[in-house]
Amino acid sequence: MLKGRTALVTGSTSGIGQAIAEALAVAGADVMLNGFGEAKAIERQCAQLAEAHGVRVLYNGADLARGDEVEALVGDAQQRLGGPDILVNNAGIQYVAPVEDFPPEQWDRVLAINLTSNFRAIRAAVPEMRRRKWGRIVNIASAHGLIASINKTAYIAAKHGVVGLTKAVAVETAAAGITCNAICPGWVLTPLVEKQIHDRAREQSLSYEEMRARWTERVPSQAFVEPKQIAGLTVFLCSPAADQMTGTPLSIDGGWVAQ
Repeated sequence: MLKGRTALVTGSTSGIGQAIAEALAVAGADVMLNGFGEAKAIERQCAQLAEAHGVRVLYNGADLARGDEVEALVGDAQQRLGGPDILVNNAGIQYVAPVEDFPPEQWDRVLAINLTSNFRAIRAAVPEMRRRKWGRIVNIASAHGLIASINKTAYIAAKHGVVGLTKAVAVETAAAGITCNAICPGWVLTPLVEKQIHDRAREQSLSYEEMRARWTERVPSQAFVEPKQIAGLTVFLCSPAADQMTGTPLSIDGGWVAQ
């Protein structure tokens, strides 16, 4: 379905982003990976994706906390792959503290990576999408882009901002053959969430298993979302069936925010 298309997926060397990159490669897209990790492991990931699916897979290690590197990342994808036709803003970080104790430097870093990098990447990618009269922008927001919980002021502000950014970009680009949507996952068992579970378990003198069970008690389905499910939704948003879906925050959370 996506043969001949190119995709840039930020934060794609692990977790949700890795699953999205693989799903896009399965659908035929050439992919630019981005993220942190061991060089040899990333080389293997690129080689395995390319060999398994017959697509080009490249890597750029841009630090998304730096706006100039975000723009250089998009430029590298344009130069080496063409496009990108598909931009998936997935990279994110978390920091947890009460608002009165929240370090301003952590606020700045969370906002830079979770929100501002999305803006910078979109700003750099849209002109080429307009020229081609086709583009798909998928922002990985969060259930916390729709609701709030304690001790996550920066993350929640950033993810609410991602939902607003998605709507604004969508209405600006709707007549240009470009769609912009946000996926809002609930609890996904990524390294980021696993760290939160371990940290909270230590704080409350519980085992990891006990805290993990408490985590899913909040969710009507009593299950974590799987990265491959988010990846499947991303591919759908790039399909002809989603041509008229734009500016939409899409919950995938086991019924969490419906309560």
